Amino acid sequence: MLDSTVLTQAERLRIVYNLITSPCDKGGAGTTPNGGDWEAVDALLPLHDQEFNKRWLKEWSTKYVLSVEDLTKIRDHYGEKIGFYFAFLQSYFTFLLLPAILGSIAYFVFPSFSIALGFITCLWSVIFVEYWTLQEVDLAVHWRVHGVSTIQHVRPEFKSERETKDLITGETVKVFSPYKRLARQALQIPFALVAGTALGFLITLCFGIEIFISEVYDGPFKSILVYLPTGLLATLEPSLTGILEKVAIRLTDFENYPTADSHEAALIQKTFLFNLITGYLPVFLTAFVYIPYGPLMAPYLDVLDFLAHKYANDPLHPVKPSMSFQVDEWRLRKEVIYFGITAQIIDQFFEVVVPYAKHKWASYIKSRPSFSTKHAAKKSVHTVNDLQDEAVFLTRVRNEIELEEYDVNTDLREMCMQFGYLTNFSIVWPLTPLCFLVNNWIELRSDAVKICFDMRRPVPHRSDTIGPWLSNLGFLTGLGSINTAALIFLFSGEADSESVMWRMRSWGFLATIIASEQLYFGVREFVRYGIRQLESKGLLQERRAQFLARRELLEKAMKVRGAEPARKRSKKGKKRDSQVLTTIGCRDENVGLDSAKKDSGVEKCLKMGRDIMRQEAPQEKKKPS
Repeated sequence: MLDSTVLTQAERLRIVYNLITSPCDKGGAGTTPNGGDWEAVDALLPLHDQEFNKRWLKEWSTKYVLSVEDLTKIRDHYGEKIGFYFAFLQSYFTFLLLPAILGSIAYFVFPSFSIALGFITCLWSVIFVEYWTLQEVDLAVHWRVHGVSTIQHVRPEFKSERETKDLITGETVKVFSPYKRLARQALQIPFALVAGTALGFLITLCFGIEIFISEVYDGPFKSILVYLPTGLLATLEPSLTGILEKVAIRLTDFENYPTADSHEAALIQKTFLFNLITGYLPVFLTAFVYIPYGPLMAPYLDVLDFLAHKYANDPLHPVKPSMSFQVDEWRLRKEVIYFGITAQIIDQFFEVVVPYAKHKWASYIKSRPSFSTKHAAKKSVHTVNDLQDEAVFLTRVRNEIELEEYDVNTDLREMCMQFGYLTNFSIVWPLTPLCFLVNNWIELRSDAVKICFDMRRPVPHRSDTIGPWLSNLGFLTGLGSINTAALIFLFSGEADSESVMWRMRSWGFLATIIASEQLYFGVREFVRYGIRQLESKGLLQERRAQFLARRELLEKAMKVRGAEPARKRSKKGKKRDSQVLTTIGCRDENVGLDSAKKDSGVEKCLKMGRDIMRQEAPQEKKKPS
């Protein structure tokens, strides 16, 4: 084992980055790329370690499961944030084995919308979220970052109102009124309503147009018009989402958070609303609107029907009347299959293949003689001052800065949404977990390839959790338990459109939702209590290290006072205790503990100090004056 004083590559890069970006009053250079006095600075990025990347990909290509040592290597090179993402993905992949096996059996053996499968899926999701919460702590302790979320640097963009002294440390700190921030945060409510209404209206409109064209309209150009809703959604949804994301960024900046983590968490929670609507609303519309109320929707399509009769009617291709409308009862399963297979393949294509192809195409264009001649003057401006020894290095820098910036939250969002699909809709198509299992095995490797070749090397950041995504997983688990129970109630047995509508209007539907919600809370508390009884290895090791550190300080104090230690330890015991202290990082000043543990440790140290003073007090009184 390496000595704890040896810094990893990620730690060295993080320290340098903090020195460059920290405010001047905190000892940094205060560099803010593309802003303030640093508008000429485009980006700050470390360069890829190509030898490490090659070894990393070669090792992973021969492994099916990643060990803690493999994850630690990622953490040492890319930082804790990236390490926690791959650790989460590995744990999620391992947990998917159970629902994948049970789902495959249920697909061939159990009836559709099986109550047993639905209950097992909901229980599995609760256990996974609670297990990962415990796993986070163990990893944080193992990586010596437990509690670092309480130690944060002030954002350079933070605008304080005044300065005051910290009541604990006595240091001068910049503060912003929490009441003003709360008033600004209240703007999230109208923003969420406007964003939800706009996205919901667009998706519902395209949904209605698709139903009309595919199942009502039978006029000319139907084979072409059937792609109109998809084209509208593919064109308008990204534009609308982009506008809303810009508003969310401005609103988050206006809320003026003091630290980067709090700013990032607030922005994630705003954009998560968009992901929920765009990802799940089409399936919810199919399950709870189209299938039960499809026959009642037909008269509302008369406007489109009237326009079709008036402007597009052809004697050879008459428009089908609305009364012939038939609900496609397989539509729900088709949509879930699309999200389980087709959407995953498309995401992999755009995540890995497209950036790689763009990079190769750009390199090919630059290597052409015509490009070199056309841009000779422009290139000479960049290379005229390059020294011969630095030319290769600077060329590499320019190539890497042209790559896109990697954001780990994008990949965490993808996994979080996938988890939501599984908990909410796997009851519709039980093979969904199996598809996700295969996809995530590929995802582990493709994300590594993407980071190594398609993206800039991310700046290492310390973290002891996956951040707000953990609470989002908990929310999706609760939503999935309610939605799964509702789908089982509506579609189990012989369920057609009429019977589903009748069930949805009955009191049993509402009772099922309420009962499933209460059952979820009860099961979650039971599982949480059970998992907490399993002693966390990380927390146990941390408490032992704290005890050994206090005992070591006490023995040193007693030795200085001339008192004998309470008991003598063997050399072997001292060596073992020293290894525990080194492994846990108690001698590392960068390790942060939460305030409750700090207060507890201070009280114990004060108590031991008072005991020592009481023991020494009589001896001091005997001294001659």
